[in-house]
This record gives sequence, structure tokens and C-alpha cells, in this order.
Amino acid sequence: MPTLIDAIDRLDAGDWDGAHDIAQDDDSKDGAWLHAHIHRVEGDQGNAAYWYSRAGRAPFTGTFEEERAEMRHAFTG
Repeated sequence: MPTLIDAIDRLDAGDWDGAHDIAQDDDSKDGAWLHAHIHRVEGDQGNAAYWYSRAGRAPFTGTFEEERAEMRHAFTG
């Protein structure tokens, strides 16, 4: 089963759909955070805000790269 790190790797490689599929199948708060990030990358701020809320997080205000680095650190904890 692919992990959230696999989803970040796919997103880094330009595979938005593959990353989204993994995030969509993860019901955890971390999965919701990644799902929010993916929609932020897509440019769908409304959907991203919904998923940030599900994750219990404020919308990230830094760059995509900064958020992914923070997620990698959190997910490998």
C-alpha cells in the first residue's frame, strides 16, 4: 500500500493524480493535510481550505516546497 511519502514523491514527479489517489485513500489527519496541499497545488483554494480544516490545520502560507518539506519531516517522524 502506498504511503503518504509515496504521494509526495509522486507530486514532486508531476503525478498529481497519483498523489491525489493516495491522499484520498488515507483517512488520517496527515492524509487530510496532504490532500489539502494537493488541492492548494491545483489552485483550488476552497477545496484546500476544507481539507486543512479536516486536518485541524490553518492553511499553509509558505511555498509548496516548504510545506512538502514540513510534511516529509512530520510523516517520517
